[in-house]
Amino acid sequence: MKYLHLIWAGLFRRRARAVLMLLSITVAFLLYGPLETVRSTFANFGQSTAGHDRLLTMSKLRPGAPTLPLSLYQRIKTVPGIVNVDYACAFGASYQDAKNAFPLETHTAEFFDLYPELELVPEARAAFQRIRTAAIVSEAMAEKFHWKVGDKVPVQTAEQRKDGSSVWTFDIVGLYRFTDPGMKVWENTVYINWDGFDEARLSGTGNVGWYVFRVADVRQADGIGYEVDALSANSAHETRTQSENSFSASWISEIGDFGLILTSIMSAVFFTLLLLTGHTIAQSTQERIPEFAVLKTIGFSGGAVLSLVLSESVLLLLLGSTLGLTLSTLSVSLVGTLLANVLSIQLQPVGGVVWLRGIGLAVLIGLIVGTLPALRGLRLRIVDALAGR
Repeated sequence: MKYLHLIWAGLFRRRARAVLMLLSITVAFLLYGPLETVRSTFANFGQSTAGHDRLLTMSKLRPGAPTLPLSLYQRIKTVPGIVNVDYACAFGASYQDAKNAFPLETHTAEFFDLYPELELVPEARAAFQRIRTAAIVSEAMAEKFHWKVGDKVPVQTAEQRKDGSSVWTFDIVGLYRFTDPGMKVWENTVYINWDGFDEARLSGTGNVGWYVFRVADVRQADGIGYEVDALSANSAHETRTQSENSFSASWISEIGDFGLILTSIMSAVFFTLLLLTGHTIAQSTQERIPEFAVLKTIGFSGGAVLSLVLSESVLLLLLGSTLGLTLSTLSVSLVGTLLANVLSIQLQPVGGVVWLRGIGLAVLIGLIVGTLPALRGLRLRIVDALAGR
């Protein structure tokens, strides 16, 4: 640390150039924060620790559409190795304004046994099972829309009621949250009582969108899935069964290969940054050859000069990356809001992992771009340097 003043002075020897370089690095890491967060969000979308032993059975031709008969429920329960079975439907809804859109899912009481990572007080669970118009909402949604337990919430949907209305009114009986980080993406969903929904809807009564069940032994999941699909083979409602994690991964892949797209963008940004910073550091070192010669004359070793050059390079990258990651942390909530509105995906904030990767990347780039100029300082001959050679 005793040479910090020398490092700082060398770094800002030409202030305009240093500031422009610092801004370039800041912009690169300002892009890196949101892009890496979005990439991680899509890569881990819907992936939970319990998602491997939970299987989803959907229509083979129209996944998620309410085309499966309720009569399959009892037949699925008889398949050996299945522990709990629930059935559900999903449709879109909005509150007060079309911009406030979110999915509604209908479930039975078995839902809570299948999803122990959904944290809900026992009183709310009992009310959900008892009250036909019951709904549970996430703590985040309750805060966003200023909802509380006991409120009656009218929502607009495309699903028609028997009375001809498309407005459904639900009683909020509890607030939930998922304890598994992989399930946080589903916290923008409102869960409602299946029986009340099925009784009130105009069409499709008795049809479900999917079945979800847990297997006792995850090693037998594939075999159990084949048995369940065999129940409706060669019928008008053939099914496809897969794990919950596999379904989440396949669903997000249909939107696009975000991992490849975002990785390509980040690679291009940092390759450009590597060339830009490398040229700047090399030019700065070349201009200061006589200064390094003077340092060696007064007793600095070649290793000390090498350390000074590398330290300047790494410090420049650390300053820019810290500023860029700070700005990205503040701005990523906006990206999350856009994704939540457009794709119903909750973007996780820029966390410690992204920061560690960003700082590590900054140090690595700093070492790479500073190595060649630093090695020149190590091999520097005082006579040649003072002679301008």
